[in-house]
Amino acid sequence: MKKGIVIKSTGSWYQVKLDAGPTLNCRIRGKFRLQGQKLTNPVAVGDRVVVNEEKEADMGMIKSVLPRENYVVRQSPRQKHHLHLLASNIDQAVLIVTIRNPDLKQGFIDRFLLMPEPHDIHVYFVFYKSDVYDEDDLAFFALMEAIYESIGYRVLLVSSLTGDGLDDLRELLRDKISLVSGQSGVGKSSLINQLQPGLELRTEVLSDYSGKGQHTTTFAEMFSLDGGGSIIDTPGIKMLAFNNLEVMDVAHNFRELFIESEHCKFGDCTHRNEPKCAVKAAVENGEISELRYANYLQIVAEIEDQNYWERHTEM
Repeated sequence: MKKGIVIKSTGSWYQVKLDAGPTLNCRIRGKFRLQGQKLTNPVAVGDRVVVNEEKEADMGMIKSVLPRENYVVRQSPRQKHHLHLLASNIDQAVLIVTIRNPDLKQGFIDRFLLMPEPHDIHVYFVFYKSDVYDEDDLAFFALMEAIYESIGYRVLLVSSLTGDGLDDLRELLRDKISLVSGQSGVGKSSLINQLQPGLELRTEVLSDYSGKGQHTTTFAEMFSLDGGGSIIDTPGIKMLAFNNLEVMDVAHNFRELFIESEHCKFGDCTHRNEPKCAVKAAVENGEISELRYANYLQIVAEIEDQNYWERHTEM
């Protein structure tokens, strides 16, 4: 038996870099679950695993997954009652968005945060393609920067064309294991190619007709950086739902709402119709972003609606 780290996951095969030895193409034995919940991919990139080498060259069998320090999970886009592991044992997450090409839906940022936030994984935001932003775009960026930096996130403005922000991003990634994610078509693969020359990840131009992004990264994979550290490149995200969460999970992981909730009259306040809600008062006073609060309301309404229909279809 040998130990190693999963550096690529294709859904049925896993590449494992042994601590002392080669990289093996591995299968898994048995079924693995996450806190009793079903997984579409029981092993994630970043997992530390125990492997049994097989007689065939460069082949192995994953016997067990070692305890995870943390993980990032999302509801499976194809099987709503399953969870999909994006990565595990990471130091930080980097979300790449852009205001143009494709246009940013601000709610996407807050939905993404519900994946790493429960596990105290720090998130950095990279607003990419800044070279195509006009004055209105830059004003919107300044608003986003003010909202998210005021609650403890760092926001970078980056262009691979002009080089703006690239050095700051390289320093941020140095000596860390970083999950890199983003909207489909945001240019994540192009940016990674810029950060680590020689990878030659496949890139694709946005559709002129729809303006929507396409997946160019199909599977999660870990790459080492010359400057130290590693990145885990994940497929672009088109939508995020949260069948795995309850309303209070969302309330607890909008960090500024959670802090302010200490002053609410009711300990189980959902910050909607309850009297003497400190969160609603903070929104009215401009102390909490109206945009963030609106996104919160939309997410909890979706979760309640989803849970309602699930309960009634099971009866």
